[in-house]
Amino acid sequence: MDNQISPEAQVAELELDAVIGFNGHVPTGLKCHPDQEHLIYPLGCTILIQAINTHEQNFLHGHENNVSCLTISTGGDYIASGQVTFMGFKADIILWDYKKRELIARLSLHKGKIEALAFSPNDLYLVSLGGPDDGSVVVWSIAKRDAICGSPAAGLNVGNATTVVFSRCRDEMFVTAGNGTIRVWELDLPNRKIWPTECRTGQTKRIVMSIGMAGDDSFFYLGTTTGDILKMNPRTKLLADAGPAKDKFSLGVSAIRWLKMGGLLVGSGAGLLVFCKSPSYKPINGTAELFATCAKKDIRVWHTSSNRELLRITVPNMTCHGIDFMRDGRSIISAWDDGKIRAFAPETGRLMYVINSAHRIGVTAIATTSDCKRVISGGGEGEVRVWQIGCQTQKLEEALKEHKSSVSCIRVKKNNEECVTASTDGTCIIWDLVRLRRNQMILANTLFQCVCYHPEEFQIITSGTDRKIAYWEVFDGSVIRELEGSLSGSINGMDITQEGVHFVTGGNDHLVKVWDYNEGEVTHVGVGHSGNITRIRISPGNQYIVSVSADGAILRWKYPFAS
Repeated sequence: MDNQISPEAQVAELELDAVIGFNGHVPTGLKCHPDQEHLIYPLGCTILIQAINTHEQNFLHGHENNVSCLTISTGGDYIASGQVTFMGFKADIILWDYKKRELIARLSLHKGKIEALAFSPNDLYLVSLGGPDDGSVVVWSIAKRDAICGSPAAGLNVGNATTVVFSRCRDEMFVTAGNGTIRVWELDLPNRKIWPTECRTGQTKRIVMSIGMAGDDSFFYLGTTTGDILKMNPRTKLLADAGPAKDKFSLGVSAIRWLKMGGLLVGSGAGLLVFCKSPSYKPINGTAELFATCAKKDIRVWHTSSNRELLRITVPNMTCHGIDFMRDGRSIISAWDDGKIRAFAPETGRLMYVINSAHRIGVTAIATTSDCKRVISGGGEGEVRVWQIGCQTQKLEEALKEHKSSVSCIRVKKNNEECVTASTDGTCIIWDLVRLRRNQMILANTLFQCVCYHPEEFQIITSGTDRKIAYWEVFDGSVIRELEGSLSGSINGMDITQEGVHFVTGGNDHLVKVWDYNEGEVTHVGVGHSGNITRIRISPGNQYIVSVSADGAILRWKYPFAS
């Protein structure tokens, strides 16, 4: 009996073959490798490396407890991961070789939990942040696989630091942030010390959830639990700007990335992914790279910067009066003179669905809601119709019969609870899209051709055949001011910037005009069209103005103000 081996020693280990599952609880735990071909993410104690195209999986085993954070080096050679452990025990950081898919070193100093990790831009150092029971920041040498120095991460009278980001240019500078603390650190290698400088934010007190560094280190951006973004200068350690002032990101800014093309990609706790820019930080929906036009029997999609036609959709013997992109980019909704609404796929031009007999005397105007669930159409007979758009169905929700003549323009409020329609009968009507009835009517001695909500949505601006640009109060329909929009001929198109500072108009005088909204004065004039301008639009992000005219010309103008 004495020479018998214990049962455990004879048991062979099962080999893990595949994993299906993703646990979203590790902050910024889903990473794309710099080779752009692999996803890396933790699941329990294991780290998965999964090929994006083939879904082939590799596993990194080594942690005895759940992985709490993960980072990839700039060059992609190394992966570092941290774990949680029991109170008072040391929590390991493991340095992995990405190509060999194996463990290089175990780095043990922190207690309880590793909160966050970051590699320096040239892969010389790794910085680690301990959890609430540890509270220290440590800089490790990658070459020596050893700690260089450490320090308490936050001051005495503030909360814990929870995020860290390295400089994108220098191996000696990094930033930590958390509950009431934002610090810029300098590594003093000869003396094996790190020196912190507290950033000053004045009266603004925030709990930081996420952090992103600009490519040239000019600024870093902090996402907060409040749902706004702080822009800090790492040299002066001062707050540059903060926003958005209104409509903050619900449940906080949980992820933030600076983009080479300019602007930020922001992820919120409510699951929203948004592109925005300093200083307003308002979501920029849509893209400036594509635009669509319609004329007579066809719709065309254009690549903005190269002026190339990417797609042509033709419906013989019909005339298209208006188009709109669904906000999700999956369909182009179009209004036709045969009374039908047609939806097309924007990549292929495939007909997705048709709403027959949408209007009696042709569909003259069309708009979509930002939740992609409704289409609002206007007809030659003056009816405004609200359509419910499902996966396979298109259902008429309500026909609103107030206008006496054709509907020329429709705009929907950002929250999709209200819209405004302009008509050639001399009225603009503001509709309640929840109760599906009229809220307000605006009357003028003109054939209204165009209408816009100011981004704050308490005012609308209109124009038409009387050449006047009028500002109206949404609440009671009263006129605020009138401007002389043109010396000759109707104004047919207008659009306003997302900030509401400037708007553009075009009409039968063949001129594109840029206006200052508050001053009510023209700042720029564009001369180029030889026909009547029929519609005009400002691109998302304020890069371009595109105007179209009745002679078939499409003109792209450089937006005159820095966005």
